[in-house]
Amino acid sequence: MTESNPRITKAVIPAAGLGTRFLPATKATPKEMLPVVDKPAIQYVVEEAVSAGLDDILMVTGRNKRPLEDHFDRNYELESALQKKGDAHRLAKVQESSDLATMHYVRQGDPKGLGHAVLCAAPHVGDEPFAVLLGDDLIDPRDPLLQRMVEVQEQHGGSVIALMEVAPEQIHLYGCADIENTEDSDVVKVTGMVEKPEPADAPSNYAIIGRYVLDPHVFEILRQTEPGRGGEIQLTDALQQLAVDEKVGGPVHGVVFKGRRYDTGDRGDYLRAIVRLACEREDLGPDFRTWLRSYVAEEM
Repeated sequence: MTESNPRITKAVIPAAGLGTRFLPATKATPKEMLPVVDKPAIQYVVEEAVSAGLDDILMVTGRNKRPLEDHFDRNYELESALQKKGDAHRLAKVQESSDLATMHYVRQGDPKGLGHAVLCAAPHVGDEPFAVLLGDDLIDPRDPLLQRMVEVQEQHGGSVIALMEVAPEQIHLYGCADIENTEDSDVVKVTGMVEKPEPADAPSNYAIIGRYVLDPHVFEILRQTEPGRGGEIQLTDALQQLAVDEKVGGPVHGVVFKGRRYDTGDRGDYLRAIVRLACEREDLGPDFRTWLRSYVAEEM
């Protein structure tokens, strides 16, 4: 590790979205607090950052997001009640979220897009490289994607994005990367990016998924980035500039992810994520799998 590529300790989690696809459930409850089995989705994301060595976490929030702060804070009344009952198991679960990391919060006043949300983190991050984790993507802890991305950034400098191959007809749902192969089978050089292209215009079928390790020069570019697709400031547009001009912020590499990813931003995928994770739990899996087989057999 060189002086120009310091150890990464900070992670930014944008969490200001309205969660309109999950209305009416998200009318008063942040979508990030929707449970995936028995933990809110956002806790999985924070645990992933901590597992990769990033224990200084800034959450970019918005209106009606106070439950996020409460979840990662202490609840002395609940802890006291559980302690009096002698319920050490549930007490440990309650305390787990408040002991995970050093949490910070900043509000994104106006919903101007992911690029703007990342820019809100500039005063906290300063001139250090940092990670960005989107709450809709849950990465299975057995597949340490973020840790690998940090390793690649420390080796090459610049920025690193997570990529996953998708069917060509699905590429319009994602940012898309133009790539060149490298000596490492799971690492590519990113030479260009476009946000949600039509399949005929896509440079590849490598989709950008919700993990980034970014050089702090991205902040200066975001300050000058005009609203793009959807009238929002797109992080992809800023990364495109970093990719084509390595003199500003170094190169952009991609880590090609082939592991287990759960998309909780779509209602159907959210339900599938719950089923998959419940099936794999030691305490729930055996009985749940038996019931699921029976249910599927009856319905089929």
